[in-house]
Amino acid sequence: MNADPTEEDDHALAARLATEAGELLVELRSASFGAGTHPWQVMDEGDMRSHHFLVQALHEARPDDAILSEEGRDSSNRLTANRVWIVDPLDGTNEFGEPGRPDWAVHVALVVEGQPVAAAVALPALGVTFCTRPAPVVPPQGDRPVRIVTSRFRSPQAAVIAAQVLGADVVRLGSAGAKAMAVVMGQADVYAHHGGMYEWDSAAPAAVAAAAGLHVSRIDGSPLVYNNPDPWLPDLLVCRPELAEPVLHALWS
Repeated sequence: MNADPTEEDDHALAARLATEAGELLVELRSASFGAGTHPWQVMDEGDMRSHHFLVQALHEARPDDAILSEEGRDSSNRLTANRVWIVDPLDGTNEFGEPGRPDWAVHVALVVEGQPVAAAVALPALGVTFCTRPAPVVPPQGDRPVRIVTSRFRSPQAAVIAAQVLGADVVRLGSAGAKAMAVVMGQADVYAHHGGMYEWDSAAPAAVAAAAGLHVSRIDGSPLVYNNPDPWLPDLLVCRPELAEPVLHALWS
């Protein structure tokens, strides 16, 4: 039986919708590639189907809330709204379009007064969803070397500097959600990004990472603030708390 959205708290709602959107995308991806559909069509269809699903579901569950979606038309109404859902229906569209790649995600975050208060990140190809309540538990680093997760195709300067200072190994993944959740899962220790990101790329991952007890900030150490008139929020640092000081010092010394 489907959950009654009016009975769910915001954390449960975010987790359920991210999970259900992810299931929709997994089914679409499997059926499309099985039918020989061109990857560009698969990616476009995935973006729009997930967007329409999330927007409709949020309107039904929280009709008084505003929505900012990567795939939707922005509205200035959100700037005066008390509660704004910031969603990325398919984070890592390129990875979604490559059969077999698991590093793509669905982001759902609720922002109140500039701060995410409930959020979920689904990694549908892995069949897992991380949310703010119950918060995930980050495994210990153990004896392995520090790992920094960065983009598949470029190395942001922040990641390069952090890797040099920490003597870290580099892990390359696709979507921002997948990279942040790699830190949450203990597969990496630092995710430092700058130069290309919007609010929907980081709102949900930042909220889940913070709930798990990780350090989360901009790369100058300042707080992340959401629901700005311009949704461009180009940088993000997610890392184990004990690594925040050396990374921030290296970036700004």
